[in-house]
Amino acid sequence: MPRLSAWHAVRTQRLRSGSGDPSILGRMNRRHAPSLLALLGLGLLTACAPASKPLFNGTDLVGWTKVGGDATYTVERGQIVGTRGPGPNTFLRTNEVYGDFILELEFKWDAAINSGVQFRSRQREGDERVTGYQCELDHSDRRWTGGIYDEAGRGWLAPLKDDAAAMAAVPSIYEWNTLRIEADGDRLRTWINGVPCADLTDNQDAEGFVALQVHSAADPGQIRWRNIRLTPLREDGPARP
Repeated sequence: MPRLSAWHAVRTQRLRSGSGDPSILGRMNRRHAPSLLALLGLGLLTACAPASKPLFNGTDLVGWTKVGGDATYTVERGQIVGTRGPGPNTFLRTNEVYGDFILELEFKWDAAINSGVQFRSRQREGDERVTGYQCELDHSDRRWTGGIYDEAGRGWLAPLKDDAAAMAAVPSIYEWNTLRIEADGDRLRTWINGVPCADLTDNQDAEGFVALQVHSAADPGQIRWRNIRLTPLREDGPARP
């Protein structure tokens, strides 16, 4: 009994002095403390990160407005379908505007048509013409899908003529492809099917709406978009209408 009492006395003294728990659990806690702290920090960062949100609810076009020409936009099987019609370029734009964000979506063509995804865009005063950054969706043999064009403005800002990998990023226009646009301050970047395409520094527009373009032409054409999601890069408050 005296030996047992002495062991308890030593154990009690170690615990009170903060030298640690001599048990197996205590040794494990000391050994894994850095990993546990790292996981805790990661969890806090994840909890504080802005959440991704769908821009398209998969059912109807609530939150979107058609402007420009007379192309039509319908919803089929959780997809937005843009079909060429008469008149100038047509755009289905969001009612809200966004600043710094990551925009992700999928697209494919039913019938070849020039198209694009506008971002940080606006409508000009007077003629209401849509203008601003556009990520090109190029059905032609040029294959510049992922390049950045300034719609109704300065023209091509980031063509892909010298980037063979980017030009080969779309294996088929009739299969689903993924698009990622990252707008962070004055740096604008795009990826098609995970392949880096445009990497542009430009400070003309800091915010604006997102829009899906159906380009004007005499020939018929149709394109689809789905799984349209936007993740703010920082919490700047709610988007403005």
